[in-house]
This record gives sequence, C-alpha cells and structure tokens, in this order.
Amino acid sequence: MSQDPRSNEHDASPHGEEPPRRPQDEDLASVFLRETEVIEEAEEDGRTVRRKGIYLLPNLFTTSALFAGFFAVIAGINGDFTAASVAIFIAMVLDGLDGRVARMTNTQSAFGAEYDSLSDMLSFGVAPALVAFTWILQDIGKTGWVVAFLYVACAALRLARFNVQIGSIDKKWFIGLPSPSAAALVAASVWTFHSFDAEAFGFKLLMLVIVGAAGVLMVSNIRYYSFKDIDLKGPVPFVVLLAIVLGFVVISVEPSVMLLLLFAAYVISGPVMAVMRKLRHAPPLD
Repeated sequence: MSQDPRSNEHDASPHGEEPPRRPQDEDLASVFLRETEVIEEAEEDGRTVRRKGIYLLPNLFTTSALFAGFFAVIAGINGDFTAASVAIFIAMVLDGLDGRVARMTNTQSAFGAEYDSLSDMLSFGVAPALVAFTWILQDIGKTGWVVAFLYVACAALRLARFNVQIGSIDKKWFIGLPSPSAAALVAASVWTFHSFDAEAFGFKLLMLVIVGAAGVLMVSNIRYYSFKDIDLKGPVPFVVLLAIVLGFVVISVEPSVMLLLLFAAYVISGPVMAVMRKLRHAPPLD
C-alpha cells in the first residue's frame, strides 16, 4: 500500500530544508528563553526600534553593587558593622562605575536604568538604615526605627524623583542630596563611632540626627555639585594627579574618620551654598 504523499508535506520543504519549528515542538529551555526575553524600544537615528536582550557589562557592575548592598545588610544583622560600612562604600564605587561604563561603551538602556535604581534602593536606602538601626538606633526605641524608616522612605522618593527628572535638569547639579552620598555619611558615621566604641547616649542622639538629616536632605530642593562636568579624558596638570595620590595617602591613615570628614563636608556644602546664594541675592538694607 503506497503512502499518502500529503503525510510528508510538513516534514520537509521542497528543497530538502528543515521545516520551521512549531511552538509545540520547542523544548523547555527554548520556551523559557523566549518567554523571559527582555524587549524594549529605543530611539536610534531618529526612529524607534525594538531591541532584544540586555547589555552584560554595565549590568555586571550593577549586580556587584547589589551584592555589596545585600552583604552590608547581612553583616549588619550579624553585628559586623565595620564590614557592613565598607560594603556600602564598595557598592558606592561600583554604582559609579556602571553608569560610566554604559556611557563609554554606548550600552545605555531603560532596563539598565531601572535595574540600577532597584540596586540603589537596597545599597543606599535599606542597607544604611538597617546598619544604623541594628548598631545603635534600636536602643532609642520607637523613635529609632521611625527615623530609620524615614531615611528609607526618603531614599525611595529621591530615586523616584531622580528617574523622572532625567534630561530635564542641569547635569552640573543634583537636586537634593544624592542617595550614595547620604549612605556614605551614615556608613562612615557608623564605622567611625563603632571603631571608637562610642555608644554613649549623646552618640545615639547624634546618629539619630545624622540619619534623619540625611533622609530629609535627599528629598530637599537644595542643589549639590554633581562633578559630571569634569572632563576625565582630557589632560590635566601634574599637580592634580599628585593631589589625588596625597588624598589616598591621607584617607589610608584613618579611613573611617577621613571618609566621614569628606562626606560630611559634601553634605554640609549644599545648605551652605544655598545660604550664600540667598545672601547674595538678598536686597540691600536701607
């Protein structure tokens, strides 16, 4: 009995090529890859294109920053406050690198921006507040956790506002204290005071003020210099490199204290410059 030729019409093409794979023929791995693929629209040469996949290199730095932030949380819970503070600073360095790597390699994407914000929320929002709370703020009772929550909420609001203002503000300035700098101030304070066993009631109140003030400054309208207008690719005088080397030497002498002084100066610079601008534009007294 001869076979019906129509039974093979889907098995091979007229030219002997493999037929296209039907959805029911896909294996589990192929289905998983297809269903979880990231697709986003981007503007290229004035036209909208659909782009599949994500860029690996900048997202590796973001993932590393996320890991450092999570490590800070675990170290804080375990009572290793020095390691927790150092991890927050490592997350800060990695967070600064992912954006620069994306711009240098032209691999910016909406996915990367959202992923970076979520990483920042953990590393610079939850981690500093939790480390400060588990070290000393929990001794103050309800006021301690309320101030810690205030910091977390302000960090979330700061990041949300920053995301919607991208492209509409002067890149030379940040509106409000950047969340990495706020986290660095809190982490450096914990690192310094814990190293000197400063757990008196006065230091508890001081940490309460530092955490609360850092949170409020993040959502304020005070401008902070962003350093984004500095040309890192152009030539600089030799003395600039010498100053950077000396800076590393000074910081290495007592890292916790020097970093605290450095970021405290940056945090204070915003309100000081705001007051100076007010005085400069104030009408003269009769």
